[in-house]
Amino acid sequence: MVLRAPAKLNLCLYLGGRRGDGLHELCSLFEPLELADLIEVSPAEEDEVHCPGVEGENLAARALAALRERGWEREGLRLEIEKRVPVAAGLGGGSADAAAVLRLAAGEVPDLPRLAAELGADVPSQLRPALALVRGGGERVEPLPEPAEHAVVLLPGGGGLGTAEVFAEADRLGLGRGAEELDELAERLREAAGAGASPLSYPELLVNDLEPAALSLRPEIGAALEALRGAGAPLALLSGSGPTAVGLFPDLGSARVAAAATGYEEAIVCAAGQARLPR
Repeated sequence: MVLRAPAKLNLCLYLGGRRGDGLHELCSLFEPLELADLIEVSPAEEDEVHCPGVEGENLAARALAALRERGWEREGLRLEIEKRVPVAAGLGGGSADAAAVLRLAAGEVPDLPRLAAELGADVPSQLRPALALVRGGGERVEPLPEPAEHAVVLLPGGGGLGTAEVFAEADRLGLGRGAEELDELAERLREAAGAGASPLSYPELLVNDLEPAALSLRPEIGAALEALRGAGAPLALLSGSGPTAVGLFPDLGSARVAAAATGYEEAIVCAAGQARLPR
């Protein structure tokens, strides 16, 4: 069996205050990308997780261990993860891997969303990859209609920008919004995306409040965003906590032309939205 673990794109990210558990209140639109890790699952005498090229424990291993702690009794499994989603790039690759593992126990282990939230803020939304309005610290996930066709160009920027580091810098810079404003923005996003429109039809709402913090830590992100704009991207923004710069385009054809025009050899072109994800 081969599982797909799609990358996720933050079409916007509005930052609220820090909560008692250390997480920040957020308001965001998440959507899956065609780009995905592949996880080969095979029987084994005991559980083992291998992710070539990525050192240390990963979230997929933690997800499998958590299922066992909750009494999941399926035979031992070997998970071989082929990383296609850039690591530490603000694209949720590790969270997607963990969610894919949790899906193996769907209907066999109760309350998977709660378990997902215990593993990480981005994991609950990845249990069922689809366009979603995400609130709280990531645990409140509201599915939205499938959006109209669009595509993205990703400039990963080498990865390695820590999420905690970016949020700490955002706090230092005094970024963030009040609870009432987050509620108002959520309603505007729900209305704009609720009819299945392309995100390019509501660009004024696609803002990432973490962008100034990421730029403070990694100034070269600004050059990547400008390269996308110069190549004709109708909208360019930071994904998640970065450092991946993202250009949104109406279709794959225009995205491919723009990717070549950026001059970035590492540019990744892919479709966005769940209907274009291979089953």
